[in-house]
Amino acid sequence: ECKIVDENGEKVEQGEVGELCVKGPGVMTCYYNDPKATAETIKDGWLFTGDMAMQDEDGFYFLVDRKKDVIISGGENIYPVQIENFLTAYDKVQDVACIGLPDARLGEITGAIIQIKEGMTCTEEEINEYCKELPRYKRPRRIIFAEVPRNATGKIEKPALRKKYGAEHL
Repeated sequence: ECKIVDENGEKVEQGEVGELCVKGPGVMTCYYNDPKATAETIKDGWLFTGDMAMQDEDGFYFLVDRKKDVIISGGENIYPVQIENFLTAYDKVQDVACIGLPDARLGEITGAIIQIKEGMTCTEEEINEYCKELPRYKRPRRIIFAEVPRNATGKIEKPALRKKYGAEHL
């Protein structure tokens, strides 16, 4: 079984984004020797996956992003993978990672760590101009040109980026 729930564990309307929960005989029952992690992840037999998802009108489920990666800026939920996919399409961009950065007014803002293709140059103004196709609230507020670290399986090391840019406690 699958369901998508809000922060309070209540089922969301079809088409809305929430956390994906699964239940069934093939789903894990606990974390080995870790009752605290088990209690945080399994509630009333439902496994809270940590994946943000939505269900379309045909009943298909789509993963949107990881819950821990969602940026909440001024009350808006921003899903980094959407911005990363958009920026990766820019011809000068080799790789990109978006993370939340601390902001006194908005709580957090979107920071884009952008790795430019070898032999090319790019400016913050170019990126900002390209991002005008995005809704204003989704546009990165801070552009950082740097290498995007990935682990051996190719996954972006966002915890390392959060630590490096002072956002590990968000």
